[in-house]
Amino acid sequence: MNNDIDKLFAEAEEKMGNAISHFTRELSKIRAGKATPGMLDSVMVEYYGTMTPLSQVSNINTPDARTIVIQPWEKSMLGMIEKAILAANLGFNPQNDGVVIRVIVPPLTEERRKDLMKQVRSEGESTKVSIRNVRRDAIDSAKKLEKKGVPEDNVKAFEKEIQELTNKFTEEVDNLLKIKEEDIINI
Repeated sequence: MNNDIDKLFAEAEEKMGNAISHFTRELSKIRAGKATPGMLDSVMVEYYGTMTPLSQVSNINTPDARTIVIQPWEKSMLGMIEKAILAANLGFNPQNDGVVIRVIVPPLTEERRKDLMKQVRSEGESTKVSIRNVRRDAIDSAKKLEKKGVPEDNVKAFEKEIQELTNKFTEEVDNLLKIKEEDIINI
């Protein structure tokens, strides 16, 4: 019966890890003033009748901290890419020179920094809630196993271990938040 408890722990650990991965991806989408190709991850372009991520129809580079250069694989895509960037409502004004599209990332205003901080904290809190929900579900499942004959001591030990795991992942969220907030403040 201990295998069931071990399985529950492994599942909970995986789900918490997935929550951290999702949080990391969401943080990478929040622009902190420094140009990164990831800022355009949400941009979709119509390519032969199919909505396709920008990264799959072009090469995206950042030659400096304030510029993103998009070089489409087909020149005929320039106009569509430009429209897609504008439609994505990212606050960018793409410049098409007939060969590449340049996106100048404007410096952050104080008000925008505060908005980004709120967004980052909100995303962090959502991740913590997800982690706590995984803990709650795991403990509920362990209690059901206890009713099926798993010793109470094993369930109590599991609850302690799952709380330690929750604390570890919550601390990781706090560390990622701190890094992102410093990034927003210092750019």
